Amino acid sequence: MTMDVHARDLRYFVAVAEELHFTRAAERLYVSQPALSKQIRALERQLGAELLRRDRHGVALTAAGEALLPHARTVLAAWEAGAAAVEAAKAAQRSSLVVGMSTSPGRGGLLPAIRSRFTATHPETTVRLRQMSWDDPTAGLADGTADVAFVWLPLPDEERYAWTVVAEEPRLLALPESHPLAARAELDFADVLDEPFLALPRSAGRLRDHWLALDARAGRPPRIGAEISGAEETYEALVAGLGLCLVAEGNAPLITRGGVTTRPVRDIGPSRYALAWRREDGHRPLVRAYAQACRESARRGAGNGATSHDSAAAEERHLPAPQ
Repeated sequence: MTMDVHARDLRYFVAVAEELHFTRAAERLYVSQPALSKQIRALERQLGAELLRRDRHGVALTAAGEALLPHARTVLAAWEAGAAAVEAAKAAQRSSLVVGMSTSPGRGGLLPAIRSRFTATHPETTVRLRQMSWDDPTAGLADGTADVAFVWLPLPDEERYAWTVVAEEPRLLALPESHPLAARAELDFADVLDEPFLALPRSAGRLRDHWLALDARAGRPPRIGAEISGAEETYEALVAGLGLCLVAEGNAPLITRGGVTTRPVRDIGPSRYALAWRREDGHRPLVRAYAQACRESARRGAGNGATSHDSAAAEERHLPAPQ
């Protein structure tokens, strides 16, 4: 028995079997009755069995037709499900992905490298970059504005998110060039405990604490000279002498444009820059593909020697890394 039966032939057979009337079945299928009859006869020849008995009283299923009907329905349902899956995949390829960021990734061409790898596998997807205020440490993930986001760790409500670390950098001290401490090549954090610091907005939560280095202050509260919510505000506040601030090494060029310098600081840990996404979105093809492109780009050194630490970070916090 030949197995080269087309889905169209099974669809025609099911329609006639359900209608038990060739004219109604032809109308349902939007084909002519002669064409429908011809295809049914061709199917019967292929299978070597009569499927439908036709006489002046009407149409009835034969025993062979009764046996075939449930299987034909199953095959058609499976084909429709497969076709729907293909359409969903095509739609995902054509859709857009919003990438949030509070500061540009920069770092040796990391962002262009990620874009190149991602668009190579998803050429029909539009990647939209969206700059977010420092008021939102999740860069749009918390309110759904972004699908993935470049963020600084730690995140608030971190159990909601998974991430891959793309850069781990020393925290430097930014200060006016006229400040007495600027004459020194390197500082201990203890040297600046009594200095006023620039702080992120309170809405930044744990990230505000991180950039104030609360964990290195031995319980001594920081003096807040001003709150800042962007690189330009930070630069202006530094030049005005409102306070000092810690800055990731990769972001130092954003604020050392004139009148501001940076110095290495001992006794504080590094900063970690990551691509993050909501845990419930970890199964989304575009999110997974962008995260994979990010990991590969970081691993190959596009981020100034940055390395990918998504598995370790995920395991520490019981968060799933993308597949």
